[in-house]
Amino acid sequence: MLIVVTINNSFFYSPEKIQIMAKNSPDEGKGIKMVEKQVDPSFSTLKEYQAKRQFSETPEPMADTVETPSRIPVFVVQKHEASHFHFDFRLEVDGVLKSWVVPKGPSMNPKDKRLAIQVEDHPLSYAHFEGVIPEGNYGAGTVEIWDSGTYAYVGNNRNISAAIKNGILEFKLHGHKLKGLFTLIHTNMDDQDRDWLLIKKDDVFAVTHVYDAKNIPLYDEVFL
Repeated sequence: MLIVVTINNSFFYSPEKIQIMAKNSPDEGKGIKMVEKQVDPSFSTLKEYQAKRQFSETPEPMADTVETPSRIPVFVVQKHEASHFHFDFRLEVDGVLKSWVVPKGPSMNPKDKRLAIQVEDHPLSYAHFEGVIPEGNYGAGTVEIWDSGTYAYVGNNRNISAAIKNGILEFKLHGHKLKGLFTLIHTNMDDQDRDWLLIKKDDVFAVTHVYDAKNIPLYDEVFL
């Protein structure tokens, strides 16, 4: 439980400094009220992530604390050599990484409509994770960062959370490999309601040739 002080609509979240701030405020005694605030709701969306993992055995981030959102939201694409090779596409949304499994990987060719299966939210610290998940653990195999950067939501909904609920979100990626406008569209192709399509928009960054993410080296390998 966190305690929040509001002084003329300004919020302070440090319980240890509540009385000090109130006492030293020029508005002391004016419109000061104590209210209770629950822990960031984004933390509760990581319960499925936590339940699937044995953190005594896997090097993956534990997600046992609420993480501070990035000033500019980030994205990451991780190459995952699991039992079924795939790519993981993740967007920072409301303090977590919304995540999709993309079997063929993202494409910079607008003609490609890549299946993206939504999975459990991941903690923000997963954006930096690389390593080997041991056999016998969920997602066992090697995880490497294939691309990363920041992104901007450019859709018509009021924010990206509303866009996800409505089943279509448009965003602009600023990565090393993935650049420009993309769309994620929710489909009805599966009975679990998890299937989306990841599609590159036709812009100055789009390509017309065959784009196979598996044949494109990791960012670090380009400079070796």
